Amino acid sequence: MRAVIVAGLMALMFATATAGAAEKLPVAEKALLYAAMQQSIDHNLVDGRYLHFDAATAKVQALYPAKTHPMIMRMGEYFVLCTDFRTGEGLSVNVDFYVSRGKGSFFVFDKVVDNRAPIKRLMKNGLIKMVP
Repeated sequence: MRAVIVAGLMALMFATATAGAAEKLPVAEKALLYAAMQQSIDHNLVDGRYLHFDAATAKVQALYPAKTHPMIMRMGEYFVLCTDFRTGEGLSVNVDFYVSRGKGSFFVFDKVVDNRAPIKRLMKNGLIKMVP
């Protein structure tokens, strides 16, 4: 699984590097953002499962990393990156990771599981934008 994720990150770095001179975030910083998200995921895996407590149902859901989205969104000084996970039944679940700079690196400080409404609302209100 780790090899698939590393290959995906390399492909994202290549695609970002060839996107043109209009990018506002250096390629190295984009790579560090993806690495911070991946480290957060890896750090929170329990026997290969990413556990999520769903307060609405009072159940713990086991998720499995599947595919990193090739986009970065910016919300002021913060960033949002997305990854698809899969349930044990194979259903896709989106997870948005909120990332901040700190002490020369990036850190995930929050995540939203299976709820795109906040991102859509922030984008509609112009508070969050795609990083080219």
